Amino acid sequence: MHLIFYSRTGWEHWELGRQPLIPEGMPVLIDEDLAFEDDGVPRPTVAANRWLRELPLNGARSRRTWKNYAQALRCWLEFLARIGVDPLGERQPLREALSAFSEYRFAGPLEARWDEGTWDQNINTVARFYAWADDEGLCTAVPFTYQMVRRYTEAGVQLARRNTATVRRAKPHVTVKYLESDFLELFLRALAGLRPDGEPDSFRGRHLGRNAAMGALVPSSGLRAQEFTHLLTYELPALPARSSAVPVRFPLSAQITKGKKPRETWASYAPLADVHQYIELDRAMLTEGRRYRPDPRLGEPLVITEPDWEGGKVNGRRVSWRKLTLKERLRLVTPEGTPAIIAVQSDGTPFTDWATVFRRTSQRIRRNFEKRFPTVGPHVLRHTFAMATLEKLVKGHYQRAAALVADAGEDAALSLYLTKTDPLMVLRDLLGHSSVTTTEIYIQRLDVQRIYRELYDEAGKYSGQAVTEADAEFNDEEDVTW
Repeated sequence: MHLIFYSRTGWEHWELGRQPLIPEGMPVLIDEDLAFEDDGVPRPTVAANRWLRELPLNGARSRRTWKNYAQALRCWLEFLARIGVDPLGERQPLREALSAFSEYRFAGPLEARWDEGTWDQNINTVARFYAWADDEGLCTAVPFTYQMVRRYTEAGVQLARRNTATVRRAKPHVTVKYLESDFLELFLRALAGLRPDGEPDSFRGRHLGRNAAMGALVPSSGLRAQEFTHLLTYELPALPARSSAVPVRFPLSAQITKGKKPRETWASYAPLADVHQYIELDRAMLTEGRRYRPDPRLGEPLVITEPDWEGGKVNGRRVSWRKLTLKERLRLVTPEGTPAIIAVQSDGTPFTDWATVFRRTSQRIRRNFEKRFPTVGPHVLRHTFAMATLEKLVKGHYQRAAALVADAGEDAALSLYLTKTDPLMVLRDLLGHSSVTTTEIYIQRLDVQRIYRELYDEAGKYSGQAVTEADAEFNDEEDVTW
């Protein structure tokens, strides 16, 4: 089965009455023989493509999500085609096929095996397709069975449906990796070309200032990889007049966030100042005298004039930065002839491969300094932000700082928000979760127990009884189906 991505380029020559109403970049599944029906009867790929086209209407607005959903559905449809089972047929053959699919993905050929996380993600995608097909009257049965389970939220015990085909996994904090403060400091120093003691390392890598500045910004702000990779110099928050323990507001455009949902996070003063310094010094030196021309495969350059924090004229037309897509951002050329993306390479072109930088830095730390050091990716730093921020919120760090700022009359709105809002709600807003329930489940995978136990230590209240009660609470959680 072929997976292609729709492009409307040249549609005027397709002899159609109007432009096809298919989103640009929408994945399309096509059988090997390039046919969509047999004797006038539509094939299952027709229903699959219709479901994919409706994803933007059902809350999935990201092209990456479309691609992931299409790949998951293609794996299922290809497997059914090999064993001769109709994807929209009777329930019992589909149930038997689902069982065989599970065996194939967990114990089949090595190249076909999935881990538990990949299985759950893909099988839930297939379940979404069947739920839609059932609502649309396109199938007679679905292969999945659901059971009601309990979830503990701030509103109390809530009942939710769980797909029994998913795999129950352990929920210890190691399932979501993050860096403790000592490992984070080790990582940030390595990005800057420093040894663990802060002295210069023999490492002679380039762009140490860029890597250290951006590497520190992520665990300070919780930005996802595509967010900080495609951030424009104009969108970086301005530095306050003086340093403060209260973080700086950091709005993010919908086009660069996951699910295209605009949100506002924050960043600490020092990492933000380091990025500004990188832009003013290292970046300026690399781009001086160069004229940036975007890769022709991305499209023609988008030339900026009269830029400000909100937007600028792009090819003569006023445009807001928040409306620009990821690819369009890579095509932007500033009035000085440089990229608008913050991070640049030696030749003055945009830099986007942060995963490689972080991975190689992790390998260098393991080789030279600390054998236990994990492999760090962009999302590990986002988890690190979540953990560190929750710890400060629970311990009252931001609340105390906000109270001082409020007394001084600075940023009263943020100060009121920090002093009056529940820590979990604050973290929800910063991470961009649509529900506090999502945030609660998310932090369950972190070592939250440590935060509260340290609070007992600091308050002098930690006793044997407290240990027993805390352990009992966390042991009880293991019996809850999430």
